[in-house]
Amino acid sequence: MDHDNIVVEQTICSVAVKELAEGAELQGPTISGLAALTSTGKRADLSLWSLHTLSLEPTQAPPDHPRPPSPSPSLAPPSVICRDDEHPLPEPEATDPAAFPERSASPIGQSPPPIRQSPPPEPPKPSMPPAGLRRSVAKDRFAAWMPTQKTQTYHDPASRGPGSHAIRALAWSRTGGYIATGSADRTVRIWNPEKANVRNSTELRGHTASVQDVAWKPKSDSELASCSADGTVRLWDVRSGKCTDVVNTGGEGFTLAWKPDGKLLMVGRKDDALLPIHFGADGPPTAAAALPQSVQTNQAIFSWGGEELLLTTGLGTVKILTYPALETLTTIHAHTSSCLCLELCPRGRHLAVGGSDALISLWKTDGMWPQNGLPNMVGPVRSVSFTWDGAYVCGGSDEGTGIEIAHVDSIDYVYTLPTAHPAPYVAWHPHRYWLAYSGDPSGLKIVGPAL
Repeated sequence: MDHDNIVVEQTICSVAVKELAEGAELQGPTISGLAALTSTGKRADLSLWSLHTLSLEPTQAPPDHPRPPSPSPSLAPPSVICRDDEHPLPEPEATDPAAFPERSASPIGQSPPPIRQSPPPEPPKPSMPPAGLRRSVAKDRFAAWMPTQKTQTYHDPASRGPGSHAIRALAWSRTGGYIATGSADRTVRIWNPEKANVRNSTELRGHTASVQDVAWKPKSDSELASCSADGTVRLWDVRSGKCTDVVNTGGEGFTLAWKPDGKLLMVGRKDDALLPIHFGADGPPTAAAALPQSVQTNQAIFSWGGEELLLTTGLGTVKILTYPALETLTTIHAHTSSCLCLELCPRGRHLAVGGSDALISLWKTDGMWPQNGLPNMVGPVRSVSFTWDGAYVCGGSDEGTGIEIAHVDSIDYVYTLPTAHPAPYVAWHPHRYWLAYSGDPSGLKIVGPAL
């Protein structure tokens, strides 16, 4: 390029810089000159430098001269999880003492929260979610909306008469694409909730006594564990319908609880001992030494972080222990008789405990403060379950009929789901307002799927 052209280009750029520095608007000739330099590609490096300096954006940079990189955006902290996804709570200011709870004064009598209640990771959301997915129903609409949901029956032909196929356990898979049932007739069955015909289900056989509990391995829709009165835990690949491993539990197992990372399965035995089963990257699962408990232990679950173990006891208490040290963090005096079952809210804000006194007690996990109990159960509470958003809770009992559904924040009953028989085991879908329950002689029932 000749010397005169370079001088012209430098002059145009210098004039533009001077005009902006003086606070004046760019004049027409200056803008035209800059545009001409960029469009022709002459001295592209000089022209792009000038435009970048002037905070102008060229319409297209020549291939050999990429645009100057833009500054990287700062990573904002995640929004506060709230019950209504459409109205998230604002983040606290850095100067707000509430932003630093460890520095804030605690109310009299309040103890630090014993459970690290980080909520479980949510599955990826599709770009176009199916109808009914991840949409909350307001309390004032629930009573009118719930009766519009149809109830489907999933009949198992293995049932040969009253009680021969009693369902002892229910468990939804992580995505809710399957639901597993364990029954008194020694079978495990995997159902597709959107296809009620038994031909679309998979039967898993191998146990020699009644199946007491089933539990899906975290982060997997194809691996399931089951425990039985035959003294074994079986691991299943539900895609092939085959048993992949069998672990001898040394006693009758009746509850299962996966650690959230999927590397440990805790088995509760009827002799009040806990049996940890470890899963490594290679090799079969191995059972560790049993952990005897000093009191009757009815159910065990892990906190969402996996660093605490919660146990219901025959003394009406819930023990919260560290894991694996098993040191007592706190003891909740929840009921006047045995605590039979418990579940943590998916949002990590509440703990529900069911007892043999026909009550469900609710506890806020930030300090384990009690809320008013839910007294409308008829008999011992065998199971409790929260909706995916933590807004509603219900319990199952082997006495009475009807399933009472309550709003968690207000502790008000909002709807009674009519049932012809007692429903001891209930389980809400992990992402929809679909409610599965047992107890009907015709088989599994699910409220919600539109087949």
